[in-house]
Amino acid sequence: MGLARFIGLTPRSSNGALRDGSPAVRQALAHCRELLSERGDTAGLARDALEAYRSIPELARSEFFDCLSREFSPDPAEVGRCADLYRVEPSAANLARMVRTVEPPRQELFRRLNLAPGGTRTLIEMRRELLSSLGQNPEWLAIESDLAHLLGSWFNRAFLVLRRIDWHTPAIILEKLIEYEAVHQIQGWRDLRRRLEADRRCYAFFHPALPDEPLIFVEVALVERMSAQVQPLLDPDSPVTGSDSAKCALFYSITNCHDGLRGVPFGTFLIRTVADELRREFPRLRTIATLSPLTGFLGWLASRARRNENGPQDAALTAILEKLEAPRWFTEKHRAAELQNELVPLCAYYLLHAKHGYDPLDPVARFHLRNGARLEQINWLGDISPAGLQRSAGLTANYVYRLGEVERNHRLYTSEHRVQASHTIERLARQCFLNRGAAR
Repeated sequence: MGLARFIGLTPRSSNGALRDGSPAVRQALAHCRELLSERGDTAGLARDALEAYRSIPELARSEFFDCLSREFSPDPAEVGRCADLYRVEPSAANLARMVRTVEPPRQELFRRLNLAPGGTRTLIEMRRELLSSLGQNPEWLAIESDLAHLLGSWFNRAFLVLRRIDWHTPAIILEKLIEYEAVHQIQGWRDLRRRLEADRRCYAFFHPALPDEPLIFVEVALVERMSAQVQPLLDPDSPVTGSDSAKCALFYSITNCHDGLRGVPFGTFLIRTVADELRREFPRLRTIATLSPLTGFLGWLASRARRNENGPQDAALTAILEKLEAPRWFTEKHRAAELQNELVPLCAYYLLHAKHGYDPLDPVARFHLRNGARLEQINWLGDISPAGLQRSAGLTANYVYRLGEVERNHRLYTSEHRVQASHTIERLARQCFLNRGAAR
């Protein structure tokens, strides 16, 4: 097998014929093949290949990804031959040869594309496009996996820089906070300024390849005690309090800024690094906690109601959902009290028993529990914004990070899938009427 064929220089369709494609795709592929075949300085070729890729119309990108999947993959026959050699003679040399053969040529292509100005940003965007279309194009999974592997290496903790963001941070970064904020939308500059006052903190991770692009950021309120409601924290007219007397650091919003970096574990590093930073700045802090959304609660509730596996339970869930359809139901004292008695135990059951495999179904719960937090309390009408009402009927949760328990909780969660929760939440979950049947 020739080198050109191995690194994808010979475009072939599934029946071996040369593939016709759009001119922009053919040009981009030609640049990619030239980039891979070059042995010397490839910076200029990488720039040309990257520009050619960017020039592909959005509707033709799928054709380019098809070619990446088909033509820049390892040769099965060569992989089999190297595996046979290693099986017969498991030497270090044969192992190294097999590893080189198994690695897709795409990975080297991506490494070289990353040398061009803007290469990292373009590869992140490429992975975002792939992730959004995997359901319709499962054959692209190998490309996405290659990018995930490389981005995970390039964005590991050693290369991340923690920076505090305040009102003196360059406007280009402040604008990105307004654009990216995904938990509690920032309503313009006045709102942002209040979130950056003396009794607030905002920290973000940056990478040298993207100096003006926050990768993930967290917003923190320095308060006297753990809060149950987010609206007072977000009120731009709320008085600024003295941060020196704060005893609780409340993480009320964590936003991943780039879908193309999904799965890179920034959040774990960010929580722990910021917690250490805050303890150094405020030695009197006693509590590190969150005020977290319940992003999947109402969706889970609706899904359970549609199962038609248990008539009385399904009817009860349907009745609850119908009550939530009333406009501004939360302002009606009697209706709100009735729903509180029904929804809070259901939420406790959801957090403890609704599963995604062995892990909690709720993605925010998975994140904090994996980091070693304890599920402390559920807050009725903790977030009555339109988004909060839509995703969880206004319910929020507090997770608490206790310094002496974090490692133990993390170990119990990752090794035994155990959710550490307060006795109150465990009791509420037992009271839920869904416990009358088999847990599902």
